[in-house]
Amino acid sequence: MGLLCLSVGSAILLTGCGGDAQSAPTPTAQPTAAVATTTQVTTTVPVPVTTTSEVPPTTVPPTTTLTDVHFERNESYYFTTPDGNFQCGIIRLPTRIEAGCEGTTTPVPPRPESCMVNWGNGIRVQDEGEGAFMCSGGPVYMSGGPEADPVLPPGTPLSKLGFTCTTTATDVSCVNEQTTHGFTVAADSNEVF
Repeated sequence: MGLLCLSVGSAILLTGCGGDAQSAPTPTAQPTAAVATTTQVTTTVPVPVTTTSEVPPTTVPPTTTLTDVHFERNESYYFTTPDGNFQCGIIRLPTRIEAGCEGTTTPVPPRPESCMVNWGNGIRVQDEGEGAFMCSGGPVYMSGGPEADPVLPPGTPLSKLGFTCTTTATDVSCVNEQTTHGFTVAADSNEVF
């Protein structure tokens, strides 16, 4: 009878724990082995929230000014007029310094007998004397760099090597600062002084 009570008591105990006597495992003696387990832990780091008052000021690139534009190449200074009609420069040559522009203008004075090459496509002012049309065998006032020469903005003077050149939307003037001689040239007009 005692064994019956123990069996009934065990069955009630198992039923009370959510199982029944038939589903309960039979204890057996088995050797146990240590099982290595790896636990992966994910840590969430809080990201600080910034408000608009904590945002650092943004850096705005400066606007380009005349001093930021590089006109210089080989100790000379080259530029293009705003309308693109003239290539100009204040250039240092082995024997003199001059300012001049190349492009098509009208009217052009007659070719002098001493000019055997190109005439009327350039105008310049040198260290001495008034501005004049030039006789040349090829381009003189182009830097020859890999990119087009920069545009000289209207109303912004370029003063280098004793000469000052300025542009408008349609013309360019260059003056020898010491002698005050120079020229003004546009597609449909020109003046030397």
